[in-house]
Amino acid sequence: MESIIKQFSNIPTTCISDVMNGLNNMHSAITPLKEEYKFAGRALTVKIPVGDNLAVLKAIRVAKPGDVIVIDAKEDQYRAIAGDFVVGMAQTLGVSAIVVDGVIRDIIGVKKLNFPVFSRGTSVAASGKFGIGEINIPISCGGTAVNPGDIIVGDADGVVVIPESEAQSILEQSIDKLRKDELREEKVSGNIEAIKAYLDSMIAK
Repeated sequence: MESIIKQFSNIPTTCISDVMNGLNNMHSAITPLKEEYKFAGRALTVKIPVGDNLAVLKAIRVAKPGDVIVIDAKEDQYRAIAGDFVVGMAQTLGVSAIVVDGVIRDIIGVKKLNFPVFSRGTSVAASGKFGIGEINIPISCGGTAVNPGDIIVGDADGVVVIPESEAQSILEQSIDKLRKDELREEKVSGNIEAIKAYLDSMIAK
């Protein structure tokens, strides 16, 4: 599986999304703090109520190197699920990325870490630690189902979820599509007649 994840890290999310017919994309509001962030890894899922991030800390504690912590925070944009201190701990323990259907805080400090964080934005308010929440269960994040062990891939265009059971098939299809896309671009790049021919072929459909 590690080889599969590594290969996915070199494929654009747009290509993977096309192979899955756009069915497993997270909401476009979930974006990287920096455009250059790109990651691929296994999902360690977290489900929390609004304003309680203790389960996030539990997930960081049990995470294996390379895991992506995916958090269902109910789209809440008032209370942040983590700041630079918590994100820094996750980075040090080998987590490859954090994806949250919610917000973070300490934006300048988090950006300095150069650690992939994908969220709906930022907030000044902190979460409490009441102890409500679960980890490693099926969740919904950004309107998409995520199961523990699914492969999560993120880049400047967004985040896609690849069901673990379909990973090999989707990888093969994605590699094939990427190769065809590159050949198509090479064929028409700077070639006016080739561009016209391509456009005519598409319009004729």
